[in-house]
Amino acid sequence: MNAMIWEALYAIWIVTAGAVAVCWLLPNARIAERVNLLAAVIDFVLVCYLLGATPAAGATALSGYLLLDGFGVWVMFCLACVYLLASVYATGYMRWMHGEESRLNRFYGLFAAFALTMFLAPAQNNPGLYWIAIDLTTIVSAFLVGFQRAPESIEAAWKYIVIVSAGLGLALLGTVLFYWAGTFVLGPVYDMTWASFGSIAPKTESVLLLLSFLLVLIGYGTKVGLAPMHTWLPDAHSEGPAPVSAMLSGALLNCAMLGVVRYLGILRGTPIEGSARTALVVLGAFSLLVAALFIIRQTIIKRLAAYSSVEHMGVIALGFGFGGPLGTIGALYHMLNHSLAKSLVFFGAGNMMHGFESKEIERIRRVLDYFPRSGAMWLAGAVAITGAPPFGLFLSELTVLRGGMTSANPWAVWWMAVLLIVIFVGFLNKFRAMYFGARPEHAPQLRLGFVQVAPMAVALAAVLALGLWWLPAIWQHLAAIAAQLGEV
Repeated sequence: MNAMIWEALYAIWIVTAGAVAVCWLLPNARIAERVNLLAAVIDFVLVCYLLGATPAAGATALSGYLLLDGFGVWVMFCLACVYLLASVYATGYMRWMHGEESRLNRFYGLFAAFALTMFLAPAQNNPGLYWIAIDLTTIVSAFLVGFQRAPESIEAAWKYIVIVSAGLGLALLGTVLFYWAGTFVLGPVYDMTWASFGSIAPKTESVLLLLSFLLVLIGYGTKVGLAPMHTWLPDAHSEGPAPVSAMLSGALLNCAMLGVVRYLGILRGTPIEGSARTALVVLGAFSLLVAALFIIRQTIIKRLAAYSSVEHMGVIALGFGFGGPLGTIGALYHMLNHSLAKSLVFFGAGNMMHGFESKEIERIRRVLDYFPRSGAMWLAGAVAITGAPPFGLFLSELTVLRGGMTSANPWAVWWMAVLLIVIFVGFLNKFRAMYFGARPEHAPQLRLGFVQVAPMAVALAAVLALGLWWLPAIWQHLAAIAAQLGEV
């Protein structure tokens, strides 16, 4: 069985890398979109196999350089879902970009390369190689953010590179300090793995250990989009094409959060574990506050969705910071629910921006009159992303709140509950204006095809099903991951 899971992982990498090569070498947009879509389908099937076949305790390969465990595969599963939905949606969305036909094969090559870098990161057992993989995601996705070559897109791409690179520099420094701390226990040279870091933590000076973790938390927290390091996120998520926005929000942020959680696990049983958890809870709580304040005053539709990502990364940070079975299971479930619901919201935003030829909320009006099917699903997605029942995000947020009640930071439960209500009102108030405002001066003439609507329907059905019925198999799987992370 172990041999088969590694073959599946290698197949994911090979298939996605092959799609990158074909898309770049064949300057044909139609071939490129089909090759990328085929890679996304194959990747999804293989990740589903890994989800069922990978032992929760994990397995290693290549002399310990690679690690497949329940947590890493769960992050890959969230990524595979978004990659497949976004690839289907892109086949219609990118055709709207008139004048860019000669460059679309490069878009799909970059899109597949972005997915490849994210498939690489969760399988790295070496913290240094994990850092490299996350850095590669920045390099590739920056070209996607600026793909449209508008001044705003290029500015957002540069802002993304500068801020995230600064954060990853701190993460690298924290990684180096972790390794240096280990030299006092294991000698000047030793294998740098997550397990070796965990073995030296109880024997390391607490001040050095806490400093290392805070550097890593701030560094990878920048990539996650936790406030106050979030300032790149609204620009990058709002200026890139809608399929890229879905990948950034629904997939990339989870990959970066994985690093934060793995480093938090290293500190389990040490004197500073409580301080580290409190630091993560504080950043999560502050992210909710920032998201609430900025969602209320947004005028650009995709920036509204982007600040919602800050909110949900804050919720996930709170879940992992609270710890325990409920906090961890709730955070893991929220990763998947957020990935699906945010993809739905960005797909709907992309449709409306093209339909009304504007990204401004005040110019998008009477959506249901012109786009009854897509508009209805977009509205349902907006309700879902605010954490309202009967959608999956309600269950995952409720589980996180339950986990926080028995944690060392119960104050954050009330903070989270109040701000979620504020965000619910503020977010849906923007949609009220778009759905029930005065008619626009010029009626939209855009006709949406199957590929612009079908991914929205699939994402909506999935997040609704996850809210109506939390499958016992999923609960057991997430409970096994929580146990493997030591949250029992």
